[in-house]
Amino acid sequence: MNAVAIPASPGGDPELNAPDPGTKAKKAPGDRSFGIVLTSTTLGILAAFALGRSGLYTAGDDVGYYMGLVGGVLMLLLLLYPLRKHVAALRNWGKVKNWFAVHMVLGISGPLLVLGHSTFHMRSTNAAVALSCMLVVAGSGIIGRFLYTKVHRGLYGEKVNLAEMQAETGLESSQIQSRLHFAPGVEKRLVEFQAYALTKQTSMSADFLRFFGLALRRHQTNRACRAELQEVLAQAAQARGWDADKLRRRTHAATDLVDAYLGAAQRVAEFSVYDRLLQLWHVAHVPLVYLLVISGIAHVVAVHLY
Repeated sequence: MNAVAIPASPGGDPELNAPDPGTKAKKAPGDRSFGIVLTSTTLGILAAFALGRSGLYTAGDDVGYYMGLVGGVLMLLLLLYPLRKHVAALRNWGKVKNWFAVHMVLGISGPLLVLGHSTFHMRSTNAAVALSCMLVVAGSGIIGRFLYTKVHRGLYGEKVNLAEMQAETGLESSQIQSRLHFAPGVEKRLVEFQAYALTKQTSMSADFLRFFGLALRRHQTNRACRAELQEVLAQAAQARGWDADKLRRRTHAATDLVDAYLGAAQRVAEFSVYDRLLQLWHVAHVPLVYLLVISGIAHVVAVHLY
């Protein structure tokens, strides 16, 4: 890190350790993985729509039939992942993270093939029910992938508890406040935001209300801190004779540090809510998968009987 000097008074020149310029823009591996999943799914849906509406095939001809068949088989293979986790005989069959990667690929490719098979038309009640169940389960899987990235380190890493996150973000340290001691109002706002963000709530509803209000409060705090920093540093620039580039660099370093601190406090505060949502998601996702299997089997039987 480069040390950027910011004066607190004409008689002193304390240093502020500016954050690494690449740190702010760099996304966590989990965030990148979710972005890849979301982008791939979106492009796949567009491709399936274009193919399904191209008129090159119908849901009932050989192309459409085998497209639906392969898609259905791929979705049945999704059940191997939970079996790998819960059946003792399968627990030594490869690493869980590799199974999860395959699970994600199957969970995207299978529904996309079925969408292409349907040509985005629902010509019978059983087809409509099966397709609706599939879309719900696929959407649920994407939501689960998002929640997973919020409570796990990296793409397949171990679950991160709140204490580890606090240590990783440095919220247990007073270094950030001490680096901004030339702007006491900024220090005060940061301490108040952290206290608000990390104070244990008395109920789940209060926890969720704070969760949804954190982003707005962070924005307001950040804006107030930036305004004070700009004012203090402008006064220092005038007193010390800084040029415009020097003032810009020091203001940028200070505001980046404030933004990083507020973001860290927000992520730690949000952890418990994301963790709870992931647990609830597991409860809801499993019966949805069973519903999808039942509706898919009913659709296949109906198609071959009638």
